[in-house]
Amino acid sequence: MMLAALALVAIVTQDNAALRAAPRESAQQQAVLWQGDSLEVRGEKMDYLQVYDHRREHGGYIRASQVRTQSLEPKDAPDLLAVVRFLRDTPGAEALGISYAAAYLKAAPAEAIGPEPFDALGTMADRLARRASAKRGKADDTVLSAHLEVASSYGIGMQGFERDGRVQLCYNGEAFRRVLAMKSNDGQRARAALALTRPECVDPNITPTERNSLDAWRADVLDRVQLTNLPEYEKNRLRLRRASVWASIAFERTRQHQPAQEAANRALQELAGVNKEEIAEPDAAAYTDAAVRVAASRWAAEPEPVSAGNGLAVVTTPGESGETCVALIDAKHDQKNPLVKRCTYGLVWKASASVNAQQSALALAVQPLDSWRELWVFHQGEKGWTIDILPPAANAPDVGYLEFAGWVPGSAKMLAVREARVDGRFKRSFEVIRMDTMDVEKQADNPRSLSLFYRWQDPAWKRGTLSMR
Repeated sequence: MMLAALALVAIVTQDNAALRAAPRESAQQQAVLWQGDSLEVRGEKMDYLQVYDHRREHGGYIRASQVRTQSLEPKDAPDLLAVVRFLRDTPGAEALGISYAAAYLKAAPAEAIGPEPFDALGTMADRLARRASAKRGKADDTVLSAHLEVASSYGIGMQGFERDGRVQLCYNGEAFRRVLAMKSNDGQRARAALALTRPECVDPNITPTERNSLDAWRADVLDRVQLTNLPEYEKNRLRLRRASVWASIAFERTRQHQPAQEAANRALQELAGVNKEEIAEPDAAAYTDAAVRVAASRWAAEPEPVSAGNGLAVVTTPGESGETCVALIDAKHDQKNPLVKRCTYGLVWKASASVNAQQSALALAVQPLDSWRELWVFHQGEKGWTIDILPPAANAPDVGYLEFAGWVPGSAKMLAVREARVDGRFKRSFEVIRMDTMDVEKQADNPRSLSLFYRWQDPAWKRGTLSMR
C-alpha cells in the first residue's frame, strides 16, 4: 500500500482539491486531488501544507483545511479505527474510508489487527463497486472514476463484466477472504460470504468446468456461516443466496450426468426456509431472483420418469458432442421413426412432460442455462407435428422460466406461467396461450383473475410450482 513508507500523512477529505506549485490560490495547479488521496507532509507555510504526492510523483502545496494530518504511530491506531467505523457505513465516503483503513493497518501492531478493519475495508470497496455499476450521470462518472483510482492505489482490486449493455464492476473480495480466514464473528462472516458469492459478479464467460468449481466454492463459503445468532433478515439473505447457488449446482450436476436431486432439494429447502415476514425491503428483488433461479432448476428434484406405455411420449438420445436429441413417439412411431425430432444443448427434463387428453400436444421443460428454462410445445396441426420453443422473455437469456400449467379441455389452448427479468425488473404473468399461433390470448398478474386458469390449472403443476409463492 502507498502508506508503507510514510510516518506522517495528510489524507485529502474533499474532492477536486488543488495541489498547487506555491502556497497561494493564484499559484499554478499541479494536480487535482480527491478524497482518500494520501500525501507525505514535508512542511507548513501559512494555511498550506507542503506535501509530496507519491502516486502522481508531484510535490506542491494544499490548503490545510482540505486534509487531515495523521501520524502512523502505533499509539494512533485506535483513533484511526474509530474513523474507519464511522466511515464504513457512510455512502459516498468509500475512498476516504479505504484510506483510513489502510492507515490503520499501517499503524497498528500486527498482533492487534483483527477482522474488523478487513470487514470495513471489504464493505466499503464492495459498496464503491456497486455505486460505480449503477446508472449515473456524467458528473458522477468523473467522481466515481477518481474514487476508483484512489481505491486502486491502496491495492483494492476490481473486476468488470459486461451485462445488459453496461459494465458490472465487482470488488475482488481480498479483504473478505481475510475475514473468513480469521476468528471473526457471525455477522462479519455473513457479510463476507454474501459479498463473495454475488451472482452478478460471476464472470459470464467462464467455462462450465470453472463454473462448477466456483459454485462448489460459493456453497462452501456460505455453509461456513452459522445462522443461529444472526438477525432474521440476515438469515434470509443467506438462505436466498444458498438457494440460488444450490440451484446452479443442481443444473451443473445434471449436465455432467451426476446425481442432482440432493442439490435441487437443498435449493428448495433453503428457499422454503426464508421467513417472508422478515424480508427487508432492499432484499425483495433478491428474494424474487432466488425464487426464479430455483424455479428454473426445480425439475432436478424429480426422479427420472418410467416409460409411460403406448401413449404420446418423448425419448432422448445423445446427439453431437454435448447435444441431446428429443424424439416424440407414440404407439405407431418409435424413436427410429419419430413423429418429430429436435436436438438441443440444454437439459431436457423428461419428468416435466405433460400430454393433453386428445394426445395431440405435449409440453416439455428444456433448460439451456442454469437460470433460464424454456417450454417446448409439440403439437399436431394440419401439416403434421411441429415443435414451438417458447422462451421466458424476448430479451437475451438472463434469469427466467416459462412453465406449463394446464390444458384447457375442448379447445386448442394451454395454460402457462412465465417469470423473467426484463430491463432489470422481474415480471410474472399467468397466461392462456393459443396452440395454433402460440400467441398469448389472455394474461394476468394473478391466476384468480383468469377464469380458465382458475378452473383448469393442472394439479401437479400447482403442487410443484414456485410461481405461487
